[in-house]
Amino acid sequence: MDVITLSRIQFAATTIFHYFFVPISIGLAFMIAIMETVYVVKGKETYKKMAQFWGKLFLINFAVGVVTGILQEFQFGMNWSDYSRFVGDVFGAPLAVEALLAFFMESTFIGLWIFGWERLSKKLHLACIWLVSLGTVMSAFWILVANSFMQHPVGYTIRNGRAEMNDFFALITNGQFLVEFPHTVLAAFATGAFLITGISAWKMLKKQEVTFFKKSFQIGIVVALISSVLVAVVGHKQAQYLVDTQPMKMAASEALWETSDDPAPWTVVASIDPEEKENQWEIEIPFLLSYLSYSEFSGDLPGMNELQAQYEQTYGPGNYIPPVRTTFWSFRIMVASGTLMILLSLYGVYLTLRKRLERANRWFLRAMVWAIFLPHLANATGWIMTEVGRQPWTVVGLLRTEDSVSPGVTSGDVLFSLLTFSALYTILAIVMVYLFIRVIKKGPGESVKADVPSNDPFDRREHHAFSQ
Repeated sequence: MDVITLSRIQFAATTIFHYFFVPISIGLAFMIAIMETVYVVKGKETYKKMAQFWGKLFLINFAVGVVTGILQEFQFGMNWSDYSRFVGDVFGAPLAVEALLAFFMESTFIGLWIFGWERLSKKLHLACIWLVSLGTVMSAFWILVANSFMQHPVGYTIRNGRAEMNDFFALITNGQFLVEFPHTVLAAFATGAFLITGISAWKMLKKQEVTFFKKSFQIGIVVALISSVLVAVVGHKQAQYLVDTQPMKMAASEALWETSDDPAPWTVVASIDPEEKENQWEIEIPFLLSYLSYSEFSGDLPGMNELQAQYEQTYGPGNYIPPVRTTFWSFRIMVASGTLMILLSLYGVYLTLRKRLERANRWFLRAMVWAIFLPHLANATGWIMTEVGRQPWTVVGLLRTEDSVSPGVTSGDVLFSLLTFSALYTILAIVMVYLFIRVIKKGPGESVKADVPSNDPFDRREHHAFSQ
């Protein structure tokens, strides 16, 4: 393989792996803050134990996530130095703020939260975990400011062949950022919520500390439903924004080769032939694409062939059509995963409100265990669609991917670093899974049984288990 392909594979591999941890940190910090808030308000020890138990998983995930993030950043200097040189003056400010403000705030208040349980007042300790949660969100804020510039460059001027920032306010009010940021953060909340509900479902299936995990499940499933629905709503707005700012990505995500009819149908599935630039067959829903794009049952969308001709006139000769199959199917996997998340969480909330969770069919609890992976699948495919659909650009309209790689780097260099990083990531994954399983099996401890009510069938079984 050539240097560009290997560099893209390495960046994709390290980024996807790193992003397994980012939404968990954001989501778990938020969930733990909610649990500790309930503890401070109600004064029940169970909720304190919840915050402490789920906090252990958060700390493990946070530590591994920091390591994977450092490895990811190495690539900007190793494989993408021309890219770094081009956007450095724009990226420098938001990434510096992320490191100096958000990350330091997270780290400082994580330390206070860990060691302050018996040293700080309840309210001050609660403030620490909310500041940790705010820090994780602020980290996402500044990183997405930088990423949004790549998707829709604003607030810059080109000087001496480099992009230089001339309007910081334009960066943080970028239209792309305003739809990308809430979509990403809400997806992270859903990721943390599904992790909690999945682990809780597994412990309930095992009849282990059922009351504790039943209450964790009830908190998690409400957050899972609200965040999953809001992710879909904001994602719809983000797709509409793409119609205007990145029509080629939008067309690729729909495998739309020719300009659509008015109104445009939405393609559910298709057999895509990139060589012939056509679909051999497709299943469509009439009018739906126009509604999804414009919120009305009218309007056409430009096809990739028409856009290709326009881009050649604007940017010169070249292939401006991204990998269509990857963009098309990653988008549909993301949507399917999100739909399943909504349906499962909706049913879980129904069982919770009707107080039927203790009588839930085992299939539902098993499904919730496997549903731990749904947000990760949606997150990964969503970012694949976002980044692959931007090709052939690293910065849309300004810098092509082929012009972004480091000069002098050979395929052998990139292959060696790819294999090395992959080995390190494999070790980190094994360590994290081992620590997660160890903490989960150990559970929150017997100190929670004081809060067990005697009139709940689950609680009676758990109390009997403790007596054994």
